[in-house]
Amino acid sequence: MKLRYIKYFKRDFNKWSICTLLIVFFISFPVFVIFIKLFSGPGESWNHIVKNLLVDYSLNSLYLIIGCSILTFLFGVSSAWILIRYEIPFQKTLEWMLILPIAIPSYITAYAYAGFFDFGGSLELMSRFTGIPFFRLSITNIYGLIFVLSVSLFPYVYVSARAVFLNQSDRLMEASKILGAGEIKTFFKIVLPITRPAIIGGLILVIMEVLNDYGAAKYFGVNTFTTGIFRSWFSLEEPETAIYLSAILLLIIFGFIIFERFQRGSKNYALPIKDDIRLQKIAISKRTRYLLLFIVLIPLFFGFLLPFFQLLYWGFLTFSSVITSSFLNIAIESLVISFLSALLTVFFALLVLYFPIWNRIIFLKRSSKIAILSYAVPGAVIAIGIMIPTLLFDKWLIKISKLVMNLDIGLIINGTIIVLLYAYIIRFLAVAFNPIEASQLKIGESLSESSSMLGKGKIKTFINIDFPLLKTGLVGAFILVFVDTMKELPLTLILKPYNINTLAVKAYEYASDELIMEAALPSLCIIITGVLPIILLNRLILKGTKK
Repeated sequence: MKLRYIKYFKRDFNKWSICTLLIVFFISFPVFVIFIKLFSGPGESWNHIVKNLLVDYSLNSLYLIIGCSILTFLFGVSSAWILIRYEIPFQKTLEWMLILPIAIPSYITAYAYAGFFDFGGSLELMSRFTGIPFFRLSITNIYGLIFVLSVSLFPYVYVSARAVFLNQSDRLMEASKILGAGEIKTFFKIVLPITRPAIIGGLILVIMEVLNDYGAAKYFGVNTFTTGIFRSWFSLEEPETAIYLSAILLLIIFGFIIFERFQRGSKNYALPIKDDIRLQKIAISKRTRYLLLFIVLIPLFFGFLLPFFQLLYWGFLTFSSVITSSFLNIAIESLVISFLSALLTVFFALLVLYFPIWNRIIFLKRSSKIAILSYAVPGAVIAIGIMIPTLLFDKWLIKISKLVMNLDIGLIINGTIIVLLYAYIIRFLAVAFNPIEASQLKIGESLSESSSMLGKGKIKTFINIDFPLLKTGLVGAFILVFVDTMKELPLTLILKPYNINTLAVKAYEYASDELIMEAALPSLCIIITGVLPIILLNRLILKGTKK
């Protein structure tokens, strides 16, 4: 039996198998480093953290997960169902506007809310103007953080739920009515269970983003695993302790991923439908129509409109002092870095997709799915997994150069744009992979097989046949990665070169120095950059449901 497997392995092993193994190593390297370094033991402060802080990290993270899951579920599912099931004013506009909160990074939303409710903030100014007594709401706590993260992240659930609702059949609703069930009962007994996998998938993304958050949690003074990783690395200068905290965080995240896969199982929740029996809108009274409009506007107002207009107001006040040549240079650097990151990430996403396909070894054909897991790894963990080996390698090069050439060459790899771009590729590979894979699945295998029969190689076949048909997926992947790179904070804070800055880091630095109003303009630049993929995402959803 063993000899037979060896025989098959030798037969099927080819150059694409080697390429597949290399790309798997490329993706999983940071996590592998974290795993290896665990055997080195924790730092000196680990016992102190276990006794005094670990419970705090765990409970706060648990409260954030539970609170954000509940609120994002309520905001996302209710908004999606109302827009699909009922006719309300401004419906077409609201369908894509409800995705806009994704364009605002959660830490920027946190800055806006903190300034809005603070003394001398917009709320106090409005109270002076209207004569209404000012009541200061303390939002810089875990409850405020739950709210801010929820209004920022609910579009993940909204998009997932809406996509499924759009494809539901009206026959189920009609059958339920015949059996005497009302609209509300039908929703909870039939519609919601059918859409469960999609909703849970959206909630998993929310949980990943919650556990990855650093800027908002740090600013609100809430201890989480991510803030603990930063504190151990920068304040205590104990990478060993940061690694142990990273390992715990990874276990939590992968636990949620396994749970999501387990709950989905092998069940098929899809219902084949025709265009003439899609879910039909029902007639409602004018009063009910405006009530539902109000419900839909709640998450949009708190998730996008309020922080956006707050930032616009601050940007108007600080425009002359913030807009300098230095700021323009930072904006250009952010755009260039995001462009390069998106370009490289799309390129590696293509490699991750096609190398396993061209490889003939069966168990390696599924290795492309490892790309999906890369997005589950928090930016801080990826940064630490990359920084540790690059520092060791640089130290080795410095030592060799002194011994051989008597030269002090300094850091060559660590603290350079190369390391930062590598980290971005790992972090956002799944973001690029998913739309490209969706486009590739539509192509099918017949065209590639025909090309092979004509004697064309795999690369020529890809260039002449696959690549032109992948353009839509490639463009979508590029834009999404570009925007995500513009927003990324934890990873950038750790790995960015000293002579390079980004808009995300600049906004964070302003806020950390209590210059919240000055943080508005770099924040607005990030938000404006994120509007395009929001519109694109909405069009892709609608395009997919029409087919």
